[in-house]
Amino acid sequence: MKIFYLKNCPHCKRAMKWIDDLYKENPLYKTIDIEWIEEREQAALADQYDYYYVPSVYVDEQKVHEGVASLDVLRGIFNKILEEK
Repeated sequence: MKIFYLKNCPHCKRAMKWIDDLYKENPLYKTIDIEWIEEREQAALADQYDYYYVPSVYVDEQKVHEGVASLDVLRGIFNKILEEK
């Protein structure tokens, strides 16, 4: 899983907190590898992906979420990844 974010983005910070909450909720979520990509620090990489809003989540190079997230959206993404493992 790749997550594109910006350090000062309040929506990204909230998504990061929710992911920490999900780790506490289900330890299996920690088995999912997340590549955190700070858009400004890794601009060349970020430019290779088609998104406008952060946080943006890609699974197997497919965009599965873009923009303001919710705990339920993130949980759904994590559950889908675990089902496919």
